[in-house]
Amino acid sequence: MADQSSSKPSAAVPEQRLLADEPDSDHDITPKATPGPSQSREPPEPPSPRSPVARLKESLNKARPALFGNHLTNPFEYDDDDNTSENELLLDPNLPANYEDRHRPLPRHPLSSVRSHKRPSHDDGDAADALELDSLNSQDPLETSDHEEEVENSPYPEVRAAVSPYDDPTLPCNTIRAWAIGLSLIFLGASMNTLFSLRSPSISLGALIAQVIAWPLGHGWARFVPDYHVKIPFVKQKLRLNPGGFNIKEHAIIVVMASVSFGVAYATDIILAQKVFYKQDFGLMWQLLLTISTQSLGYGIAGMMRRFLVYPAGMIWPGNLVSVTLMNAMYEEEETKGGEGDGTVHGGKGVGVGGSMPRYRWFSVVTAVACVYYFVPGFLAQFLSSFAFVTWTAPENAVVNQLFGYSTGLSLLPITFDWTQISGFVGSPLIPPWHAIANTMIGVLTFFVFLAATLHYSGAWYSWYLPMSDSNTYDNTGKQYDVSRVLSPDYRLDEEAYKNYSPLFLSTTFALSYGLSFAAITSLIVYTYLHHGKTIWRQYKSSTTEKADIHMKLMRRYKEAPTWWYMSLFGLMLGLGFLTVLAWPTNMTWWAFLLAVFISFVFSLPIGIIQAVTNNQIGLNVLTEFVYGYIQPGRPLGLMIFKTFGYITMSQALTFVSDLKFGHYMKIPPRTMFMAQVVATTFSCFVQVFTLNYALNNIPGVCTPTQPEHFSCPGGKVFFSASVIWGLIGPARIFSPGQIYSSLFLFFILGAVTPVVIYLLARRRPKSWLRFLMAPLIFGGAGSIPPATPLNYLSWGIVGFVFQYWIKKKHFGWWSRLNFLTSSGLDLGLALATLVIFFVFTLNEIDPPKWWGNEVVTGTVDYKGTAVQMRVGAGESFGPTTW
Repeated sequence: MADQSSSKPSAAVPEQRLLADEPDSDHDITPKATPGPSQSREPPEPPSPRSPVARLKESLNKARPALFGNHLTNPFEYDDDDNTSENELLLDPNLPANYEDRHRPLPRHPLSSVRSHKRPSHDDGDAADALELDSLNSQDPLETSDHEEEVENSPYPEVRAAVSPYDDPTLPCNTIRAWAIGLSLIFLGASMNTLFSLRSPSISLGALIAQVIAWPLGHGWARFVPDYHVKIPFVKQKLRLNPGGFNIKEHAIIVVMASVSFGVAYATDIILAQKVFYKQDFGLMWQLLLTISTQSLGYGIAGMMRRFLVYPAGMIWPGNLVSVTLMNAMYEEEETKGGEGDGTVHGGKGVGVGGSMPRYRWFSVVTAVACVYYFVPGFLAQFLSSFAFVTWTAPENAVVNQLFGYSTGLSLLPITFDWTQISGFVGSPLIPPWHAIANTMIGVLTFFVFLAATLHYSGAWYSWYLPMSDSNTYDNTGKQYDVSRVLSPDYRLDEEAYKNYSPLFLSTTFALSYGLSFAAITSLIVYTYLHHGKTIWRQYKSSTTEKADIHMKLMRRYKEAPTWWYMSLFGLMLGLGFLTVLAWPTNMTWWAFLLAVFISFVFSLPIGIIQAVTNNQIGLNVLTEFVYGYIQPGRPLGLMIFKTFGYITMSQALTFVSDLKFGHYMKIPPRTMFMAQVVATTFSCFVQVFTLNYALNNIPGVCTPTQPEHFSCPGGKVFFSASVIWGLIGPARIFSPGQIYSSLFLFFILGAVTPVVIYLLARRRPKSWLRFLMAPLIFGGAGSIPPATPLNYLSWGIVGFVFQYWIKKKHFGWWSRLNFLTSSGLDLGLALATLVIFFVFTLNEIDPPKWWGNEVVTGTVDYKGTAVQMRVGAGESFGPTTW
């Protein structure tokens, strides 16, 4: 039970912060609005008799026309009944939206209508002047009559539904409590995710788990830690060890720190491919410089893009509205309970299991059960993890294993009792909305089941000699491509050796995955133009001229992080990048490095605008591979570095911008945001590099296909294969006209045409299910195949249908209370069990029990990767005679 003071401003504000969070008096011209959720107001108002879920549903109902268009129809039809309402808590920015009301003038309060009053004194006895807008009704401003006044709010309905137009600048966030919890979660999350990234299927802990865990940690700190004052050396300032109740701004800072640090750095795949597959090691210093520079170079870009992508109201960043909604819901529940903070919401009819259980007790139960249960499919009875029983009846039959196998097959009977298989590659199916899951399933069934089977059994791309689905590369004898035979001593392509060895071959699904990545690029561009083009252009034009909305006005209370902070960091990281590229034999020229950074910089603004409005990000990975593969072919390490600086710098910059917008919505002081992001990112780089090296040096058989605990490095293997395809061999020898896989270029055309066809058909039948088809998701939703398999996606889709469609439709009360906590509990329980297995069994070389339930899985040709229909004899080969 949390301290009841958690929803009140704390005393001794200057002592609660590690650095200045004070409002900037030069810009303090904005009226002090009535505090929102988790913030005190005077005089106090009685709690609303409605539950927080009801209030959220009402807010989302108001924004629904703008968020989701007209009433949804089958097969995605949502019921508006009170007990089965299908209002999206996960905002869906991809559905065709009605933006007509966005630019209607809102009734706003002039500053002259603001009245001042005295805020109640704090613990230090000082009274502070405050400003408050007149208290008015809480209905939608667009629906008010001419005789009613309304609190100023965002001109965008989806923002109004999720973000409070209030701020209390006395709430501290730059506290020793927030930093201690945030850094601790960074260490746990970054180290665990790095370790689990080596596993197949991989396991990933997201920022949502940090958001869930930080809540009891923060309130526990507020209740049990004594309020000591700690002096900072050389600084005339004291820190309060316990500055009072844990508040929403501290919680938001912790979430931001987790958001920028939990994701495994792209550079770790370079290190993995270099050390494990290329047998090249530049040492720990190079690894640290590479990781830090690639992860932090985007800050400079983010700092320069703030005025275009953060400050304008039209740059919405819909993905942040989910986090803001959940954050506010957590503190609204606490306030409704009178500060008890256990999160209990008695949902009434249709709530089901856990209906009256406190939310965090439910989370603890799910975590414990998931942790204990995973020992069964993960160690004791591994046949439950991949229940491909058909392959057990014919373990040597290639066709049976290709169709029903879980490792290199199509998994036509996708049965698994392992949460790892369901969520490992794709993420939890309890998070994305049902329409996104359905579109992804359409792509999996169309391309990775029916088309893959058709191409494979027709012999396309010499597929009879190759596995159906894996991420390896092969030579013309059916063996894995021996890169060492075509590498020169300076790690470049030896063209003569290449001509004397073999062209490169891919499995059927691996080749298809590249074609689908081509289609995804063009389809996303065309889809964005058709569905969001006018909106993007209108909001971009208005963003340069529109007046500051209420959120921008409230943020002017705080000192801005100067642009030179960001530019200085950009210059420092650019210098480290030059050092990384030129001081070691990377085979990458200085101008190629600058070209990669230039690509990231140029594309950040247009792609950022698209993401800020549609929540879709166009990736530059294929573009950077194309560019470098043609301008400097035969340099695999150079390609990996070029792709990282050219693609990840842009992606990281937009991640930082997205977090800045989250801080904008949560009213986090910009200087505190800057410090939290930079420190968290840098700290996580050290954690990830040291964890990776520890794992590579201590896990027996790491990165081999038969590693007992499945630490087979699936992501690193794909990254290595991509470096061979695009860097070592080069796209000109694989995809250009006349080469084996040149037909894949047709997917560029397919990707451009498909959104147009869907758009025209949907316009003819505007109320049909056709309007929910999304070509970018159909082509790119299954982008993790391979190393993922159809088993991972099909089982993910089945569970997603159960939770995101059936339970959400029939038991909305349960879903709205416990769905996200259930997802987080399953992920955390799995991660804890995997850690126990790793440290207790793997490091001590204790293998799983030897019995039928563990050995039947490893006895099939599907598991061994040898499920091929034809083999060549000794001295024979397949494929073209010249290359």
